[in-house]
Amino acid sequence: MSALARRLLWPVLPALLLLLLLPLDRPVAEEPDPNCLEACPVTTGVSLIVRRPSHTLSNNAETKFADWVAYEVASAAIGKSQKRVWRADPEIPADQTLEPGDYKGAHKALKTDRGHQAPLASFTGAPDWETTNYLSNITPQKSALNQGPWKNLEEAVRSLAKSEAGTVHVLTGPLYEREMPPLPEADEPHRVPSGYWKIVMLTRAGTLLVAGFVLDQETPRRANYCDGSFNVAIVEIARRSGLGFAPGIGTATGGDLRSRLGCRDAVKVSEAAD
Repeated sequence: MSALARRLLWPVLPALLLLLLLPLDRPVAEEPDPNCLEACPVTTGVSLIVRRPSHTLSNNAETKFADWVAYEVASAAIGKSQKRVWRADPEIPADQTLEPGDYKGAHKALKTDRGHQAPLASFTGAPDWETTNYLSNITPQKSALNQGPWKNLEEAVRSLAKSEAGTVHVLTGPLYEREMPPLPEADEPHRVPSGYWKIVMLTRAGTLLVAGFVLDQETPRRANYCDGSFNVAIVEIARRSGLGFAPGIGTATGGDLRSRLGCRDAVKVSEAAD
């Protein structure tokens, strides 16, 4: 090695030696996910996280449905209606997700729709709106629920986003609290959710307001999501879903968020666990 090379190498040699001594498996900090407020939910099972501009989901290889879906609802992303073209998710292995044919006969046998977790109507103005039709974002949802109180709650969330009251985020997912009939003509039995939870979060002036809802699969079409029985504390949703939510979400208060979602006459429910 020439004298010039030695002079150039000597100042950086200690840093190179330090890099060699550091463990190879040292953790790399993950960038925050804009779809998840504070942090994405944590599950105890094995899951595949899929991140897209419109939404982030945690795919469960056993149920072949998402355990949770996180997204922001912004006025700019809400556009005109778009066509629903169902596709398997290209980012998930074929044996861990559903194909369009798996839903064949489900409506006739179970009275279910292909229910969006991140609603298409909230992203029809977004560049990647078509990804909300991937079956990773879909679950079998009873028509009465899907076209009734669940749809009404999603419309209320969009109205909240359009009102410029603040930044609106949503977490949502299925519950499996009792056995339901499986999809009738799928290649293998698929566990159908018994209900659904949704957490609506509004951030304004540095304050976080949170409201939690749980609706059963058998909820009647004319039911009101504002009914006190559907308003559930975040700690209760965590217990029933088996998920861990960011501390700030679990301890935030509801404030007037339910009234902003159209629940002015609803029975108020404490945010604390019983």
